[in-house]
Amino acid sequence: MLIGTLVNTATVIAGSLIGLLLGNILPERLRDTVMKGLGLCTLAVGIEGMLGGSNALIAIISVAIGAVIGELCDLDGHLNRFAEGLERRIQRGKGGVSIAEGFVTASLVFCVGAMTIVGALNDGLTGNHEMLFTKATLDFVSSIVFASSLGIGVMLSAAAVLVIEGGVACLASLVAPFLQQNANTVPEMTVVGSILIIGISLNLLGITKLKVMNYVPAIFLPILLCMFM
Repeated sequence: MLIGTLVNTATVIAGSLIGLLLGNILPERLRDTVMKGLGLCTLAVGIEGMLGGSNALIAIISVAIGAVIGELCDLDGHLNRFAEGLERRIQRGKGGVSIAEGFVTASLVFCVGAMTIVGALNDGLTGNHEMLFTKATLDFVSSIVFASSLGIGVMLSAAAVLVIEGGVACLASLVAPFLQQNANTVPEMTVVGSILIIGISLNLLGITKLKVMNYVPAIFLPILLCMFM
């Protein structure tokens, strides 16, 4: 357990370092084009993940209640304030992009979604690291592009990868008997996570400015809802 998480964390750090080194070499137009391309790929991943559920009502209720919980707890605000606190202590990123923006954007992209949840669950439930290894490869490429455009905040998001993926994996190992009682739980969690991935992709494409972090509690609500629906 946690091997997949450690590999994913390492690839984010390595990719970010490469991106920081290439930041002054890659033209701004090229970085913007590649980031938009990643936004489209993220959208495709989100749409694909949404197709695995069997009860749309669970996703709807989860997102609605999760949004209320997230807004009341102001998760997005807390995350931004934490990142801005780091920013006050560290020099601002290249090109006028703040550390907060890089940290928040990269943390959401790397930590919210189907591959994160399902991969970490597989890690904790069965010791299967294959999905997290695949995600690590994708995150390596993404972190190069993100860091070249968004700066050192992207590398700091490796801490979020370690904490969130590792936390889910550890939690999964503890609640494995409970989750395995209902075969629909993980697929429905995947659907909700994929909806959030689509939100991230829309932000990356510059279409919306959704506070995706405030929707994160929705990912875990299917654990309860699948008991009754």
